[in-house]
Amino acid sequence: MKFKDFNSIKADFEIIEDWEDRYSYIIDLGREIPEFDLSYKSDLNKVHGCASQVWLKLASEEKDGSCKLIFNGDSDALIVKGLIAVIGSIYDGLPISDISKINPFEKFNELDLLSHLSSQRSNGLRSIIQKIHEYQ
Repeated sequence: MKFKDFNSIKADFEIIEDWEDRYSYIIDLGREIPEFDLSYKSDLNKVHGCASQVWLKLASEEKDGSCKLIFNGDSDALIVKGLIAVIGSIYDGLPISDISKINPFEKFNELDLLSHLSSQRSNGLRSIIQKIHEYQ
């Protein structure tokens, strides 16, 4: 598995009470995601609307009778790379037909994360989610 399971992240968040420690945890999640191929760092894969540089490489594969999303991402900012890891835990391996059924903001609210992001990070998060939804 490329990304930690979202429910595992949620369980870890319930144990970690201090926000400084939660931010460190998110950064650690970003360090654990698969290396992003440099050839993917192109304008085609760049997410516009983010304060930091963000790239997404979205693809699909037929698996278990349905077309599943293959999610890869990277950022030059450690905290954003961690947020990409959280997003990957939500979307990677999801059937393409289910992308529009997921409300990632509800998931982020389950972590109480949205209220702890700056407006720039929140806007960047929306841009990332929009790019995923446009893929379908």
